[in-house]
Amino acid sequence: MTKKILVAVALIGAFLAGMTHDRWWPGHAHDHDHAHDLQSGYHCPMHPGYKSDKPGKCGICGMELVPDSAPAADVPKGKILHYRDPDDHNYRSEQPGLNPETGNDLEPVYDTPGPGHVAISAEKQQWIGVRTQLVERMTVRDSLRVPGRVAVDETRLTRVSSRTMGWIDKVHADFTGRLVKQGEPLLTLYSPELTASQQEYLLARKARATLQESSVAAVRSANESMAEAARERLRHHWGMDEEALRRLEESGQVQRTTTLYAPVTAFITARNAYPGARVTPETELYTLADLSRVWVIADVFEVDAARIRLGQYARVEPAYAPGRGFRARVTYIFPRIDPQSRTLPVRLEVENRDYFLKPDQFMNVDFEFASAQRLVVPEEAVLDGGLTQTVYADRGEGIFEPRRVETGERFEGRVEILSGLKEGDRIVVSGAFLLDSESKLKNPAAAGPQAHHD
Repeated sequence: MTKKILVAVALIGAFLAGMTHDRWWPGHAHDHDHAHDLQSGYHCPMHPGYKSDKPGKCGICGMELVPDSAPAADVPKGKILHYRDPDDHNYRSEQPGLNPETGNDLEPVYDTPGPGHVAISAEKQQWIGVRTQLVERMTVRDSLRVPGRVAVDETRLTRVSSRTMGWIDKVHADFTGRLVKQGEPLLTLYSPELTASQQEYLLARKARATLQESSVAAVRSANESMAEAARERLRHHWGMDEEALRRLEESGQVQRTTTLYAPVTAFITARNAYPGARVTPETELYTLADLSRVWVIADVFEVDAARIRLGQYARVEPAYAPGRGFRARVTYIFPRIDPQSRTLPVRLEVENRDYFLKPDQFMNVDFEFASAQRLVVPEEAVLDGGLTQTVYADRGEGIFEPRRVETGERFEGRVEILSGLKEGDRIVVSGAFLLDSESKLKNPAAAGPQAHHD
């Protein structure tokens, strides 16, 4: 019995001793456990959610893992932007030192990574193909190439018809596409009305000759007027030329048929003249197109329509013959956008004296604009999100910052930057898509680049 009492007293004494020890040495009881917890794992300073039970590199960004016990000071702070007085934040300096007014030591202000920033080690940058370059100003050759097609100049179309009713006796220009010279005969036509008008003119001439010696001046004048009126009717109403009238006057014989001649040098684009066919003044016998000057109808994309001006020059060349170019001038801009292709038709005039260009031929149209200094970046550097465009700026030390930019025109694989970057900034031109994916994975709520504050 005595033995059991002694054991109980010993246990109570040990318990009280432990309580007393914890009371007077509160930190010592948990030192070992706490140390074990602090050293129980490692994490990435840029991605705290990435954990590991042993040292190594972050599987996301490649940075060295730090112990869970690492103080916040071990986390990279980024570049030093400037130095400031801790008591007067309005005082700034590019170099460390003292504020001459207060005598305070200046403290560094770091370019601390914000939401959306990505940290990638140099090794991983090489592995995923990240490549950077400086933003620069360039004198660019600003041009715009659009498709086009050749069309007939409608102001150079001529329609040939007869001024009298009759029947076609013979056709000289007998197929579509033929080039006819000005004054070349097209067809001969028999017309009873024309025959009657010729007889009327010959009788008026005979009466004028008979009464030429009349003593009555009024009679002579009347016969002269009748002959002249008959001649003018043949010339203007029926379309007889001076050569045909001269033959009629010299021979004194009515010409059974009359010939229609080509009024211009042109190609026959339509023909409705066949031997024996009956024609009226409403019958369109030929359509002639003068192709020494043609139109080129260019289809300018809707987004580029505002850049085109009347009188502007462009170079046009056949799609099948690159290098064979012609100089053309904008003479008309159509008033509406094509609803199907969303393009604006623009009409250009081009000289075609050797008839090299053919109607309905496909063309390449190059508009040239004034060259100027532009702030440009490669097209692949810009991530187009529809409503926003983003590039990744290299802040050094493996840190990349998303920047929203406003883009302008595109030319020769480059994009004009209107805002968001400045000359000399270093940006990612290859691998930006991978950085963007990492940025969104790290901080999906980040809406864009954040401003840096002191």
